[in-house]
Amino acid sequence: MQENKHSIKNWAKDDRPREKLLSKTPISLSDSELLAILIQNGTRNKTAVDLAKELLLLSKNNLAELGKLSLKDFMKIKGIGQAKAITIAAALELGRRRQAAGSLEKPIIRESRDIAEYLQALLRDHNHEEFAVVFLNRANKINHIEIISKGGITGTVADPRIILKKALEQEAVSLILCHNHPSGNLKPSKADEELTLKIKEAAKFLDIRVLDHLIVSEDGYFSFADEGIL
Repeated sequence: MQENKHSIKNWAKDDRPREKLLSKTPISLSDSELLAILIQNGTRNKTAVDLAKELLLLSKNNLAELGKLSLKDFMKIKGIGQAKAITIAAALELGRRRQAAGSLEKPIIRESRDIAEYLQALLRDHNHEEFAVVFLNRANKINHIEIISKGGITGTVADPRIILKKALEQEAVSLILCHNHPSGNLKPSKADEELTLKIKEAAKFLDIRVLDHLIVSEDGYFSFADEGIL
């Protein structure tokens, strides 16, 4: 069988992404070369780098936009199947979590901005609403952060019973609620306000305080506590 002339194996050693990373540093590689390492191999007519360039074109050569694409979006490119799409999605999620973790430098939560940047980084790329809860101990240190529910483009439903059950499991004495607005609009809806009040009132029976409800998007965050509506 004739060797695939589009194979990266036929390139000069210094031009192959993996060898280039080994001999130099990751920062010396282009975005397409780094993606090609994740993709691993190309097709009969295209190299892994070619597929990576197509993937970047799909996201307008913007890594922030790439993070918003779904597995189905990745698989629109001929040569990127489910396995490659999952690898890319996993790498992007690790990057997102690393960015989020870097924003959470203060283990003790004293005000909204101590946790808002972390939650913003965690939820900003999703094109559907997700509802997260931060569980805190008596010293206002974080015991646990968990995504409670996922919804559609315009909303999600968070069950107070599930939230309070998890709060008891985590031995939390206070909570911070959070959800994202994919539209970018940070203004809380009437439903957001009603749900916050419902969870707050239910939590009182268990001596658990709701400290804040944050709405996050790419553009920033809205704090119920800061605005005096909690």
